[in-house]
Amino acid sequence: MDAAEECVRKETESTRNTMSEIKQIDYKDHWNKIYSKSEINKLVWHEESPKPSLDLIKKCNLNSDAVILDVGSGATTLIEHLIKECYNNIVAADISDVALQKAKEKLKQEEAELVKWIVDDTTNPNFINQLDSVDLWHDRTVLHFLTKKEQRQGYLSTLNNLVKPDGYAIIAVFSVDGAKKCSGLDIVNYDHKMIAEFLGNQFKLIKHFTYIYIQPSGDERPYVYTLFQRIRN
Repeated sequence: MDAAEECVRKETESTRNTMSEIKQIDYKDHWNKIYSKSEINKLVWHEESPKPSLDLIKKCNLNSDAVILDVGSGATTLIEHLIKECYNNIVAADISDVALQKAKEKLKQEEAELVKWIVDDTTNPNFINQLDSVDLWHDRTVLHFLTKKEQRQGYLSTLNNLVKPDGYAIIAVFSVDGAKKCSGLDIVNYDHKMIAEFLGNQFKLIKHFTYIYIQPSGDERPYVYTLFQRIRN
């Protein structure tokens, strides 16, 4: 193969890689297809009881009217549990409108009306950033899907803009011992120190633990759960 042929080969390979990356970051289409095709309780991340998150939320000692933002909310059971705990200022945000519609359908009408539903991309928001400051940012698994630096920077910018001083951030992702892909997408694995470094010195680590989540199939998925508090300057 001469130099010209090698150049063409490299350009073709680069184009294929670029197209592959573009397809991978079309998250809205990806998640809408998954939620359209699957029953909620068959999804590999489905929790009947989000106990690890609820335990960390209780440590925050929030008032019932505290603003709780659940990013990547999907069709989680967390929302209904928060309503049962009498929180009345809940925001559920997800890039998938199909997921949020399914979440609404699980609730009674008067319960669904207690929640602000936002279809948006946390890394490049059009609507989330119009919220007033929040008391708690909750994220189970969004961060680990952000494989590009600019995505993570967008996520962090949104978080920093919204979490008030003395407010909290709960972030749960696949641990360094966990799976390297989820739902057909590459992920970034973390431990608590890596999440702390990512958030920077504006946040203080309050608690962390490893949690083994059992999928509906019976497979194990190691998570790391973290609770941070924003430092008041």
